[in-house]
Amino acid sequence: MLQPKKTKYRKQQKGKMKGNSMRGNQLAFGSFGIKSLDESWITGRQIEAARQAVTRHMKREGQIWIRIFPDKPITKKPAEVRMGKGKGAPEMFVARVTPGRIMFEAEGVPFSIAKEALRLAAQKLPVTTKFVVRRDYVEEIN
Repeated sequence: MLQPKKTKYRKQQKGKMKGNSMRGNQLAFGSFGIKSLDESWITGRQIEAARQAVTRHMKREGQIWIRIFPDKPITKKPAEVRMGKGKGAPEMFVARVTPGRIMFEAEGVPFSIAKEALRLAAQKLPVTTKFVVRRDYVEEIN
């Protein structure tokens, strides 16, 4: 499961997610990608499920890049515990995703395979997404 090796503080406040993504909103590595259209927390398990879906469909050909990392700790209190007595223990880590953020990128496979692989990945994520293609991408004809 994805999580940081070490953090400065064990617990964090929830915070607000407002506005669009100011960084990570352009394709940087691959020719294809999926871009978020709304904001959400994405857990390490969801990222891993999406990664597996992509690699299985691409039959381990080409290359994928995961552009988000879960670095925000989320705490939970045990079931049936009364109010008060402090903040709960860290339960999992999430990645904050705002609109416009590129989450996955792919390269080295034909357009149709990349589109289907990233569609399968998008089904595993709790946000609506859009398939994006590099501006200067040209389909190679064999």
